Amino acid sequence: MDYMARHGSKRWTPAELVPGTLSVISARMDYWPADSADTLSVLEQPELGYVSRYALGRDYHKLLRSRLQKLADDIAQRVGPFGYRVFVDSAPVLEKPLARNAGLGWIGKHTNLIARDAGSYFFLGEIYTDLLLPPDSAVDDHCGSCTRCLDACPTGALPAPYQIDARRCISYLTIELHGPIPLELRPMLGNRIYGCDDCQLVCPWNKYAKLAGEPDFRARHGLDASSLVELFGWEEATFLARTEGSAIRRVGYLRWLRNIAVALGNGPRSDAALVVLQDRQSHADETVREAVRWALERLQTPRTAEHFPSALDRATRIRAPG
Repeated sequence: MDYMARHGSKRWTPAELVPGTLSVISARMDYWPADSADTLSVLEQPELGYVSRYALGRDYHKLLRSRLQKLADDIAQRVGPFGYRVFVDSAPVLEKPLARNAGLGWIGKHTNLIARDAGSYFFLGEIYTDLLLPPDSAVDDHCGSCTRCLDACPTGALPAPYQIDARRCISYLTIELHGPIPLELRPMLGNRIYGCDDCQLVCPWNKYAKLAGEPDFRARHGLDASSLVELFGWEEATFLARTEGSAIRRVGYLRWLRNIAVALGNGPRSDAALVVLQDRQSHADETVREAVRWALERLQTPRTAEHFPSALDRATRIRAPG
């Protein structure tokens, strides 16, 4: 993730990114999809593929950008023409510190933003503007002595409060990382094939989280609880068709297959799993072939139920909004 450092001080100096910036308007939008399959149930069924709940519906980048543009247009009608630029994960913007300083929440020990009235299941976006607006007050930290998120992380990517090791984070491994997933981390991924929600699932503040009010965030194509065997059988044309307009599209077909092969290797042995893996043994991409070989070797090794652990302790689980 070298791009994080590529733009230097522009990341923490808004006026360097957009000259003339005097204020930043920070906004959030709830994303938890209504009527989606029970999260914990999917995680406990290793034959299913788990997709982070933010990615089940329409790609939030365009939707949130459109909403922020409407907000800017509304402001212009009230105050006249003004300079601004809208951002949604589209430039070197420190969105969480800005949202904290704008009073939208505090940065929790898992490094996500948390709001007392909305938990952490929301997207963030910003409007950089040359309007001099009265600033809001930052929100105090309310994590207290809780360490549920640190304890629940399957790969130990949260080594200390407010620190994240992206090299071990499942979201990084399944979305950002090109090439093979490190061997020692693969068993810890379980059936997570795109992102991970574990640190948020156990956060007590998410009992206040809300369902998305945006219909476009509802789960598409049954991806909230799909069979790994079925997903691994998709050809590229199917992948492109069923991820059209989705954030999942960004991983591309090859990383999609890589992730699912690892998940199949972490799951129970079945004739169906062996067949679909064997069908991909001669895939043109070496990363996919290597993941398939690894999965087949895993499935041919006798395992017991203890090989399918869940990092989420039942006593600390928080159910989905609604």
